Amino acid sequence: MDRGDPLVTPIALTIAGSDSGGGAGIQADLKTFAALGVYGASAITALTAQNTRGVRAIHLAPVEIVVAQIDAVLSDFQVSAIKIGMLGSAEIVEAVAGRLRAARSDTPPFIVYDPVMVASSGDGLAGAGFVEAIRSKLLPLVDCLTPNLAEAAALLDAPVATREEEMAEQSMALATLGPRAVLVKGGHLVGEWAVDMLYTDAHVLRYASTWIKTRNLHGTGCTLSSAIAAHIVLGQSLLGAVHPSKIFTYEAIAAARGIKLGGGPGPLIQYKPRRKLTKTKPSR
Repeated sequence: MDRGDPLVTPIALTIAGSDSGGGAGIQADLKTFAALGVYGASAITALTAQNTRGVRAIHLAPVEIVVAQIDAVLSDFQVSAIKIGMLGSAEIVEAVAGRLRAARSDTPPFIVYDPVMVASSGDGLAGAGFVEAIRSKLLPLVDCLTPNLAEAAALLDAPVATREEEMAEQSMALATLGPRAVLVKGGHLVGEWAVDMLYTDAHVLRYASTWIKTRNLHGTGCTLSSAIAAHIVLGQSLLGAVHPSKIFTYEAIAAARGIKLGGGPGPLIQYKPRRKLTKTKPSR
């Protein structure tokens, strides 16, 4: 029976660390891709033993295994966008950058980089020489960089921004290091609004939203950056991708408000719960 031509499936690749608690990293990325109708492939850079209370242990994947995963995916799948998260070491940064340079073609994948250095619990996730490797090897390959305030400051070796004007200035300064666009996330900035600043094509765009009172914010950066990658795969321009990605992340934060998952700050909910979540007894 002739079923006709196969359907073209939008595909994104995430290169990031694994979060055993399921709230951030590879797990958050794949949930976001699936929620937005994109097939997600993955290359795991690190295994982390963590939950809502913090990071207990980190085991970086051997560089050759990271490279082998990326090669396996890119040699077989038509990947339209790549989201990069935790890389963990200068050696992994250099290896990933090398594979991405080698894979560039007439239509290279759109690269979104969320420069994860510290977990939301405050635990460090990167080793010595990491920042310099990012600056020199990876940033020139990035289409959209999505640092939070602390990450932007670390990449620039500058004080953390405390005002919107400083966020705008740092977004422009980061663009001089190579990325085509920079979205500085201001979720830690005290103010009436939650504000992000996007620098692209010599313009700074301000995105402001109301605050959601919740402590369940684990994986926010992963969700936003992977949503941007997913919308790019679905055919949006960068400007067309950022706005719906911010809405998606906002709704994921709102969906997690009031839900208890673990004893610490919980993860986002990248889907709409079909029923009220209640405690049940297992059936026998």
